[in-house]
Amino acid sequence: MTMNKTAVLGAGSWGTVLAAVLADNGNEVTLWARRKDAADEINTEHINSRYLPGRVLPDHLYATTDLKEAVADKDLILVVVPSQSVRDVAREAAPYIGRNTVVVHASKGFELSSLKRISEVLREELPDYLKDRVAVLSGPSHAEEVIRHSPTTVVVASEAPAVAQAAQALLINSYFRVYTHPDVIGVEIGGSLKNIIALGAGLSDGLGFGDNAKAALITRGLAEIARLGMAMGAKPITFAGLSGVGDLVVTCTSRHSRNWRAGHLLSQGNSLDEVLDQMGMVVEGVKTTQAAYRLARQHGVEMPITRELNDVLFLGKEPQRAVEDLMGRGKTDEMEEMIQLDR
Repeated sequence: MTMNKTAVLGAGSWGTVLAAVLADNGNEVTLWARRKDAADEINTEHINSRYLPGRVLPDHLYATTDLKEAVADKDLILVVVPSQSVRDVAREAAPYIGRNTVVVHASKGFELSSLKRISEVLREELPDYLKDRVAVLSGPSHAEEVIRHSPTTVVVASEAPAVAQAAQALLINSYFRVYTHPDVIGVEIGGSLKNIIALGAGLSDGLGFGDNAKAALITRGLAEIARLGMAMGAKPITFAGLSGVGDLVVTCTSRHSRNWRAGHLLSQGNSLDEVLDQMGMVVEGVKTTQAAYRLARQHGVEMPITRELNDVLFLGKEPQRAVEDLMGRGKTDEMEEMIQLDR
């Protein structure tokens, strides 16, 4: 399939960068923005000063606030809006999306009201003829580095190999390597839940606990992610890949991670409202913590890190006390909680 007419829905940092990748690859790209001033700035000055200050965008990248214009007659649509906005945007765009379009989302989270994965939300809102043409893009990829053409590797997952391969062919280039993957559930869960652990990593670093604590947090966090993922139907080996441990490590250790920064601000005594106000952008890990806490209870899965972070974020628990409670859990054998890769 030859695809050259593309759209990206969402002009935040990641949406803008993915639009730039598509434009660098010689595609016709329409970027949908909610704000007219953002669209005008991209079209006239070729910058997105709010999210990517100092970075020049390809001059043939076109932005619009008209959703119908953005999605009509496109071969590929990338959905990169916050997870809680996906349903409304998909519902509004659905009547104008063509029968042969591939729809790929790069939104990391769950719909909080339904606890559904984003691909599930899209399948509910898109026409029947598009339900098998949905994929997810995920992996260790900070927008601030991709826009500088730093080497980056991601995965695009779909239950239909041809759909994943079509998106791969359109996105891959010399600095942005794209693998295909069959495990949509695992890729979505890994990309979503890592933001919870990144909140914890920022909090741990802010409290001065050091590298030993963060290594333990990442390792035990991966076990939590995999336990819930497997309970929801994911393949365990997926969490050893780019959308699992790869994305987890980069989000927990990078200065670019907004979830790490939010956790760090929490450690300094700021309330959640104060943190979100200072961040000035969506911190997906916050609502994902709520969703994962509810999903863990629903599936009978033990997720102590998620539980403690939920208490810190929403019940006013002191971060120091949360760490003490984690360290004071009853004795157990690590192998009893390890992922069983041979299942």
